[in-house]
Amino acid sequence: MVCPFKTLKLSLKKNLDIDGHLCYFRLGIKEDKPTPMRNKRVAINGCGRIGRLTLKLLLEKEGIDLIAINDLTDPETLAHLIQYDSIHGKYPFPITVQEGNLKAKGQTIKIFAEKDPEKIPWGDLDIDIVLESTGRFTERELAEAHIKAGAKKVIITAPSKDKEVPTVVLGVNDEILKEEHDIISNASCTTNCLAPMLKIMEEHFGIEKGFMSTVHSYTNDQNLHDAPHRDLRRARAAAYSIIPTTTNAAKAMELVLPHLKGKIEASAMRVPVPDGSLTDLILLLKKETSTEEVNAIFKNESQTSLKGIVEYIEAPIVSIDIIGNPHSCIFDAGLTSAKGNLVKIVGWYDNEAGYSNRLVDLIQKIT
Repeated sequence: MVCPFKTLKLSLKKNLDIDGHLCYFRLGIKEDKPTPMRNKRVAINGCGRIGRLTLKLLLEKEGIDLIAINDLTDPETLAHLIQYDSIHGKYPFPITVQEGNLKAKGQTIKIFAEKDPEKIPWGDLDIDIVLESTGRFTERELAEAHIKAGAKKVIITAPSKDKEVPTVVLGVNDEILKEEHDIISNASCTTNCLAPMLKIMEEHFGIEKGFMSTVHSYTNDQNLHDAPHRDLRRARAAAYSIIPTTTNAAKAMELVLPHLKGKIEASAMRVPVPDGSLTDLILLLKKETSTEEVNAIFKNESQTSLKGIVEYIEAPIVSIDIIGNPHSCIFDAGLTSAKGNLVKIVGWYDNEAGYSNRLVDLIQKIT
């Protein structure tokens, strides 16, 4: 006697449609079509470098509708800065202003200019997620204004000092995300590069202690010419000097990898390039290793668990070569050096494009 379940299984295999989906009609089984999910409705508060770059990435993503922007810049200037970018080039589709709103790729994006986020009508617009990109509302009490205005969730595009705000680095600790988290931080661009490197080394060798230095492009927090600044080194002209300064990457890293708390120190050098940075990491490990072993591990991780987050390269590149690269960390195998349990590794990152791509990924991931 032929088993009916075996017959059914064979019949199913023989009845595949052109898309690879099962055709149930010959078997007399009704196919239940899933209810299509509603697109996520997203708004951006603050259209600076990260806000504008993320905006353009969102316009290319299916399943996400960019509904509104809140920025104090006038719409015409905003449209021009989105269309033309000195680093990443001209956006290939027209960005125009019609009746005070942006028009891009057939979409209408509402523009607001409110200083107080609580006054923005996120609720009326049924906003699911607000990208808080001003750099001003990084604590829960401040970012919560978006929730009070009707938004369901907020992603802070900067580190948060507030312990009540979960800090998430995709590929490293995104398993902590819960549906009830209404405000989260995407950490910093440097932390998004550093944390995957530390995770790999900790999992394979164990870390005793280490020191990280980021060689970072200048940003709009610095001055074109000498001018007052709370950091006297950053008061100097950004394009004329290597500027030693501080970074919060180590503190943010401790929120992402708490078991490494107190083990990593960090510093920064701002250099005269407009984009493209690197993380120089020196670690004292619990096990001895070799250059070849470290590189082999990073190559494997870049192709498996951290694919899309870490890229492995062997070519002798320079900073301009990684402009526009969407990865959080571009591991430079040629710069790896190991002596016993002392190891030096380097990861490049586009501090704008890499970070903005993770924001889009995070929007897609959270529920």
